[in-house]
Amino acid sequence: MKLFNISLVSHLTVLSLPLLFLFTSCIDENLNIDPNRPSSVQTTSLIVTAQKQLVDNVKSEPASLRSSALFTQQISQVTYTSQSRYDIPFSYSETIWNGLYKAVNNLQEIIILNSNPETKDLVTADGAGRNSTQIAISKILKSYAFYALTDIFGNVPYHSYGNNDPEFEALQQETNNLTPAYASQEKIYADILNELKQAGDTLIKYQAETTFGASDIIYGGNNLKWAKFANSLRLRFATRLKVKNPELYSSHFTDALTKGVFTSNADNAIFKYSTASPNEAPYYRATVTANRRDFAISKPFIDLLKGENPQIPFADPRLSKFAALNSKGEYVGLPYGLTESEAGSFPATEVSLPGAIYSAPDFGEVLMEYSEVAFLQSEHNGWSQTDYINGVRASLEKWGVTDSEVENYIASLPVANQRNVLNQKYIALFTQFLEGWSEYRRTGFPDFLIKRGDIIYSGQVNGGQVTYTFNPLFGDGGVPSRLYYPVKEQSVNLTSYQDAIAKQGNDVIETKLWVFK
Repeated sequence: MKLFNISLVSHLTVLSLPLLFLFTSCIDENLNIDPNRPSSVQTTSLIVTAQKQLVDNVKSEPASLRSSALFTQQISQVTYTSQSRYDIPFSYSETIWNGLYKAVNNLQEIIILNSNPETKDLVTADGAGRNSTQIAISKILKSYAFYALTDIFGNVPYHSYGNNDPEFEALQQETNNLTPAYASQEKIYADILNELKQAGDTLIKYQAETTFGASDIIYGGNNLKWAKFANSLRLRFATRLKVKNPELYSSHFTDALTKGVFTSNADNAIFKYSTASPNEAPYYRATVTANRRDFAISKPFIDLLKGENPQIPFADPRLSKFAALNSKGEYVGLPYGLTESEAGSFPATEVSLPGAIYSAPDFGEVLMEYSEVAFLQSEHNGWSQTDYINGVRASLEKWGVTDSEVENYIASLPVANQRNVLNQKYIALFTQFLEGWSEYRRTGFPDFLIKRGDIIYSGQVNGGQVTYTFNPLFGDGGVPSRLYYPVKEQSVNLTSYQDAIAKQGNDVIETKLWVFK
């Protein structure tokens, strides 16, 4: 038996796993132990590592705070503002790419250990759960990692558990494939849906059992909740294909609903961090631990929540949950997309930083929640009013809004239609910045996001009247459509990289991805 190689880019770099194997060339007869067989195979350790790697990277500064959180324009930069003007360093791409493929490889290691005849019996010991459910949960998390990769970059090296498509060349360790092809988004999305369907079906079959136990930070080993998560993700990803492949959209959406999706906030998929170092939440580490105040709630988002945007002309009680008061006891948003010299006129003490809930070290980062499921159902049902209300209510309740505030807000809502449902979905996806960015690219809503030439601030600065406009440094003037591929790919996997951009378009941030065209 051999250790599984963890590849950062194209399976070139080997990393150590939190898994103990003992090897020697002979049998120690004094101990009567065969060291050529692993004495301890800890998939429970691997699942903790993989879950944290996945969430850490999806919610990281490169993938979230300094890119997708800015692209949704819910967050603005207090200082070093170039990323809000779409100057995204190439190093961000490498960090995201490497981190997510590490998580994928650890999840694949769990699948291999549960499939290998030499280890499959050992890994079910001590309540870790049966082989098939360990594989199913790993497939769900792998699908989530690949969703993040493909939504950020487009075509990427992809691996499937049950599909031998020759285009799926990632993780090919036995054949030592160092230059895997980039799979198309069309194939990736279709296969992710099938992987989730198969995983969900397995977990429903064994819904009364548990898997990974307390080592599963997200659901504490609850197979039924994992099945609901798999089917709820199918709603998200099938909806991506609503225009591209209506038949696949309809079949997966209907089947997932039949088998069971999220029905309340109790089902939400949340990875809760710790108050103990070094396991605090990503935003806390980027600000409190790093002793920085680089991020504030944006003026467009604060204005929306205060009822100053005509599309939602009434106050949102989530404002006090999302944002903190400034030094004057007011909610003041930071203009989005300022130059660094302009931003110097808006010190962190005078604007609203993210609120106490998101700023906590043990914040629970959301992978998916019930409010999104309700909004997806509203869209599927022709923008239904009932599902729309359910989605808004779920979001308000999740953030701890009082019952009376919930009822007053819901009573003020405009009738369900595409704009109104998607505006509320945009608000509810706060902190789920990657999905918020993806939804904007899919739908074009909210349709009030700032573009090149728009006025971002007009008022008094240092005793004089000023007007600042948005002037992005890169792109076509609108929200970026993707991030660059890692520069390293051009040296270690050049042929596949060139093939990807030939099919997808130039390696620039304005190239629209297939799933969002």
